[in-house]
Amino acid sequence: MPKQVIVPAKEDTARGLNRYAAIIEKVFHNHYLPNSESFDFTREELALVAIELGLQLPKNIGDLIYSFRYRNELPASVLQAAKPGLEWIIEGTGRSKYRFRLAQLNRILPRDELLTIKIPDSTPEIIAAYALGDEQALLAKVRYNRLIDIFLGIAAYSLQNHLRTTVKGIGQIEIDEIYVGVDRHGRQFVVPVQAKGGSDKHGVVQTQQDIALCAQAFPGLICRPVSAQFMTDERIAMFELTVVDESVRVVDEKHYKLVSANAITESDLSQYSVR
Repeated sequence: MPKQVIVPAKEDTARGLNRYAAIIEKVFHNHYLPNSESFDFTREELALVAIELGLQLPKNIGDLIYSFRYRNELPASVLQAAKPGLEWIIEGTGRSKYRFRLAQLNRILPRDELLTIKIPDSTPEIIAAYALGDEQALLAKVRYNRLIDIFLGIAAYSLQNHLRTTVKGIGQIEIDEIYVGVDRHGRQFVVPVQAKGGSDKHGVVQTQQDIALCAQAFPGLICRPVSAQFMTDERIAMFELTVVDESVRVVDEKHYKLVSANAITESDLSQYSVR
């Protein structure tokens, strides 16, 4: 790799794109041809493009890829290059190797019409006071209130959070938290959990990666990917996800609100008893 050139950071280019968007847009158009459906690129190319554009190289190049996989939309010129009903996604294909690929366009959003289920809040106050950011707060609330157990109907135990590992054929991945569990029949499960802020995206790439990791590391366990997302009014949406025909699908969805015990009324309990 050429020697890195350090220049003052440019948060915006002349067209108003931030540097992450400018770099990924340039990489995309370096390879894209009309009717292209996929093409590969490397982490090294991201660094070379940053130098070519006169932009300061991000300290963590992986964060550039992560931002467009899970948080932000790709630049407009990339979105416009997708065929109707499809979108460009970025997959890992090995260590420091990636692929742009056209996939079915789908957006998973919490359904407003679903009943919100009140759960007595067991989050320790000191945890709520010092959680660092939405993701950490969400993972803590899910863990201390046993929302994985409640949502999936199993006894679940947190095995590790922020698990960073390598999956064959994909490269390095990170799972926000991973649980193992057992049901009343003795079946054992592995539950990879994604924690999403209000604007984060539920993408097929992360769900595929979670399933691939579970198949590699826990081949004897049943994999049940879960995504938790903050909603408005302090509600938490829980999704059980799967991948069908290379598109992420919702198996089940529930909405929970953590409240004090006296905020759960007899009317609430009566409503829950008939479900």
